[in-house]
Order: sequence, then structure tokens, then C-alpha cells
Amino acid sequence: MMKKTTLLFLGILGISICSAEILLGQTKDTLNERIKETMYNATRFMVDSVSTNGGYLWNYLPDMSRRWGEMEAYPTMIWLQHPGTVSMGHIFMEAYHTTGNEYYYKAAEKAAAAIIWGQNPEGGWNYMVDFAGDKSLKYWYKTIGKNGWRLEEFQHYYGNSTFDDDVSSDAARFLLQLYLEKLDPKYKPSLDKAINFILESQYPAGGWPQRYPHKEDFIKQGFPDYTSYYTFNDDVTWENIHFLIQCYLTLGEERFLEPIRKGMDFYLQSQDSCGAWAQQLDMDMKPASARTFEPLAYLPSTTCENAFLLLRFYQYTGNRKFLNGVPKAISWLEATKLPEDKTEGERTHPTFVNVKTNAPVYVHRRGSNEKYGRYYTDENDKNLPSHYYGKSRVPLEQLKKEYSRIAKMPVSELLKDSPITPAPFMHEGTPQKYYNLNRFGYRFSPDKAQVIEIINALDDQHRWLIKHAMTSHPYIGDGKDQTETDEYATTFVGDETDTSPYRDPSDQEYISTSQYIRNMLTLINYLKKTKNEE
Repeated sequence: MMKKTTLLFLGILGISICSAEILLGQTKDTLNERIKETMYNATRFMVDSVSTNGGYLWNYLPDMSRRWGEMEAYPTMIWLQHPGTVSMGHIFMEAYHTTGNEYYYKAAEKAAAAIIWGQNPEGGWNYMVDFAGDKSLKYWYKTIGKNGWRLEEFQHYYGNSTFDDDVSSDAARFLLQLYLEKLDPKYKPSLDKAINFILESQYPAGGWPQRYPHKEDFIKQGFPDYTSYYTFNDDVTWENIHFLIQCYLTLGEERFLEPIRKGMDFYLQSQDSCGAWAQQLDMDMKPASARTFEPLAYLPSTTCENAFLLLRFYQYTGNRKFLNGVPKAISWLEATKLPEDKTEGERTHPTFVNVKTNAPVYVHRRGSNEKYGRYYTDENDKNLPSHYYGKSRVPLEQLKKEYSRIAKMPVSELLKDSPITPAPFMHEGTPQKYYNLNRFGYRFSPDKAQVIEIINALDDQHRWLIKHAMTSHPYIGDGKDQTETDEYATTFVGDETDTSPYRDPSDQEYISTSQYIRNMLTLINYLKKTKNEE
């Protein structure tokens, strides 16, 4: 005789299969209505039961007893960087444009209100916003932030704004998108403040620091404070140029052109004579170290990314000076490829390269926590940290092909889509409506089976729960163990005092903004696909 639990499971399975079969057999219009209903219910749950004053973190336990952005957060906190509040605002706007349902626009406005509340006096943003204010945020930095071993950017309270991880530029982009949607003047003051912050923080040479206004008060293990350095890491410089181009296209103000051109020229000024780039440079335009696991070095990944951008700048301007910087980068990348016995699948280059010898530099760590742990470098490619791996994927062949293609293009064809070359607006409507500023504006083509799986995954509380999200050790005090161990050399997290996040191996379920965004994006793109097929 079957056990009752087995019968129950088979019954649920049968219902699930039956539901899928019913959905598969539905007409396009009926399925699309189910999609819209699912999107609405899932969004109502996120807005009503998850958000804090309209803002979001990344992961939550279902009972909301613990929650995380990139690190564990207080109930009064929200996170800005992806997939936090700004990304949620973007996906709400995509849902609004696709369905026409004003509810999504109102959800985006709530996210914007949280973002504006957290805007710093200088006009930018920190990674997170704490609605309990400065007193609470400083305590978080002294406890949870301070003990995140591999997250040194959270170990010190600067009290200023960051460009790291596209935080300030994407928050500004979202406000620009929301302002342009209905030309609602209530968003203009915060938008102007953000734009002026980005313009003011640009160095005369054209680059940007990681944080602004400048602070140099966090010297760690003899490493100087790096946050005022010229920064390429996490696309700091490019994202600011990109945002200013979007402002030029949609706001139409000439004042954006000089900062854009200076930003593009900075890529040439900062390229070393060997063809490589470091991911940050000091005020003498020399390669510099940053976090203690980011030594003074050239980076093949940064070099390849910047070479691709030179090709883009050539297409924007028609000026061959940008094109001429690419062969040097290609030659250097060819010279620094790892030998075959050192490559690991698509990881063909070392993450760091010695600026004097072109030899690989490998980072390692010893110890067990932030207080009693350290990073060091050598030429041994074994036991590399998993959170910042010592070998990188570099699409060198793709770069070579793109260089060959673009170098052959006539200048007239090259400039036809330039965003900064004078030309009449030849598209439908006005620039304010035509240009897509949404970070989720790209499209893919999901099939019906994917859509049905997402619809059926929404539980009876309208949640999309996931397993194996990022969790962390609760804060229990500063590190105590002084042992020089290699036990945590390759792990994401150290001992129980390390508050850095790591993937939960258990079957614990989580509410996840990234899962919500992925599922919404799939449903949105399916609706767009079926509309285009009409």
C-alpha cells in the first residue's frame, strides 16, 4: 500500500502536469492574460510585502527575519546596485511599457522616491541607503561591514558617493528615464543634481574616481586609499560616459559634449606604451593597487574591454586616433596569453600581469577572517581565491575580428549611427520617447514552455522562491583566531566571524529580487514576441 505522502505527491504532480497541459493548449490571448495576471500578482507581493519605503535588497528569508544586499542588511536598509532598487525600478518600467498597466509606473515611482531619499548632498549615491540614518549606517559599517573579509569596500564608512558597480550612474539613468516618461518636473531637481555630480567629479584628464568627493582616510595593511584614483574597474569611466551620451541624446544640451570627448580621450592617455591598461591609475597616471587583492598590475580583461571601447569611440567620432590604439592592445594580449598547460578552459590569461616583466601575478590568501587574514602575491597558479580568480576569460579573437571589420568601414558608414555627430533626428516621435534607457531593454525569445514553468512556479502567496541564494554568517564580533591557516584560501568565506556572503548549500528557500527580475523579463519578452507576431 502506498503511503499517504506518496499519494499526496503524485496527486500534486498530476495537478501540475494537468495545469501545464491546459496552459499549453490555451489560445495566445488566454495565455497572455495569464502572464499579465502572474506578473501583477508577483509584483503586488514585492511592492506590498517585501519593499522598504519602495526600495529593495537582494535576498530575504521568507519570514523576513534576515535579509541581504551584497552583505547582510538591517530591516531599515535598501541596496541600490543590481539587482536591488534601481534594477527593480527598471523592470517596473519595462512592465509598464509592455502592459500599459499604471500599477507598474506607480511601483517605479515608489522606487524612485526611495532612491531620491537616499541621494547624497553632492548628488550621488552610496551602495546602500539606511532609512534609520547616519547613526545606524555607521554602526553597520563598524560591525557587519568591517568584518566582510573579501569585501574591503564595505570595511570603512566614507560618507560620500560611489561610481563602483554602476551605482550612481544607473540611479541617475533611472531618474532620467522616469523624468522623460511623462516629463514630470518633480524628478528634475534630483536628476539635475545627479548630472552635476557626474560632471563635477570628472578629472580634467577625463577620467573619474571610484568615489567622490575625495577621501583618503582608509589605509589598509600599508595599501594607500585607492578611491580617488582614476578608475576603470567595473566600467566606472565608461558608464559615466555612456550616461552623459544618453543625456545628450534625450536632453539635447551641448554642455555634455566636452565631458564626453574628454572621457573618450582619457582611454588613450591612460593606455601604457606597451598597449595595456591597469584597472586604476594614481594621480601621476601610473598603474596603482587598490584592494589588498588587487595588486599594482596590468589587467588583460581591462585591456580587452578598453580596446573594444576604442573601436566604439572610433565609430562615434571617425577619428583614427582611437582605432590606432587597438593593435597595441592586441599585441600585448597576444604576448601575455598563458601557455597551454596553464590555461583552464576559456581562461586564457592571468588576471594580473607584472608591469615590468609581463609575468603573471597570482593572488592568494592566508588566515581565517578580516582581522587575522591577509592577501599576498607570487607566481604560483595553484590554490587561487574563488571570489577573485587568478585567471580570466579574454575574448581576444573576437576583438581581432571586430578590429578588422571596423577598420575597413568607410567613414560615412562608420558615423551613420554616431550619437554625438550632428545630424537630424530621423526616427518616429521625439528623442525623449525613442531612446531606450532601460537596463533591461534587450530582447530574447522565450518559448511557451518556459513561460508556463514560470507561471506554475508562483506559489499561493505569489512568491517565486529559490534555493541556494547568497547567505552569510551573522555578525558575532571581530575575528579571534590568529592561526595562519590555508583552510580558507580558495573559499568565498572564512570562519564564523567573516560576514562575507557565500552560497547557501542547504535547501533553505529565499525571496530573491534577481529571480523576480529574471522571471518578469522572460514574461515581458514573451508578451513582446507575441505582439510582434500579430
